[in-house]
Amino acid sequence: MWYALAAYVIWGCFPLYFRLLVGIDAMEILSYRVVFAFLLAFVLLVMMKQLGGFGRLLRNRRVLLWSFLASILISTNWYVFIWAVAEHRVLETSLGYFITPLVSLLIGRLVLKEQINSWQWSAGGVAALAILFELIAMGGIPWVSLALALSFGCYGLVRKLQPVESLLGLGLETLWVLPIATLVIGNGIIDGGDSHSLWQYTLLFSSGVVTAVPLLLFASSLRRINLVVAGFIMYVNPMIQFVIAIWVLNEAVPMQRYLTFGLVWVAMVLFVIGLVTKARQLKRHTKNSLAEPLPIAPPL
Repeated sequence: MWYALAAYVIWGCFPLYFRLLVGIDAMEILSYRVVFAFLLAFVLLVMMKQLGGFGRLLRNRRVLLWSFLASILISTNWYVFIWAVAEHRVLETSLGYFITPLVSLLIGRLVLKEQINSWQWSAGGVAALAILFELIAMGGIPWVSLALALSFGCYGLVRKLQPVESLLGLGLETLWVLPIATLVIGNGIIDGGDSHSLWQYTLLFSSGVVTAVPLLLFASSLRRINLVVAGFIMYVNPMIQFVIAIWVLNEAVPMQRYLTFGLVWVAMVLFVIGLVTKARQLKRHTKNSLAEPLPIAPPL
């Protein structure tokens, strides 16, 4: 539980980290994040003696195709987030991560044919109402929130359809975009020279560690706690971002946004109740199955 909580607290504080890099192009920040996340993953693979497994994955065409799709989705998610922080739209990123579990719920039902109880259907309906209200109030689609929710929700689907251990997955996904990221960084150095301060370069180099650590913590947590607890702790991330946006970054909050977030929080509560209800039903079913008497073997 502590691993999961640490991961979501780190993700929740991301706006403070990337806000320190305001003034640097979002694509350049993303490129440094990709390059140094890959370097860290490679070093860890060497230290943990998993390079052989990584090499086998590189020879698996199916894994490569799925990892390419995962790479596009997670890179899109990272880019939109970095851009939104620079444009003072952290409230919209918070809304996006509040919606993400509900997007995953819908994807699970439509694509994986997973069973959804009435509480979870209600959560999806209330979240859809919130998005519709935001669309009418803004006069347009809240694309930042939807882009973050859809990209991360679809990323989760891809990782579920083609499960790969977290560290190996990070290495593959960053490897796909490594050439483009290297070109962007190289072009920036040639064109801008030493345009960044030492502090900014330190933050850019550290972005790989900041990316990898919460992912590895989260992967470790899922092997130790059930998904009900993980699903509940998931909301720590957007809650922290919401607080940071209003009380630290002083972002303006349109009045209709309070109603939107109110609806999303109602959906969040319904979603968690649905998770708990489903877990209790599964536990009860398992208990009843174990309580059934074993069949008596016929005499030989």
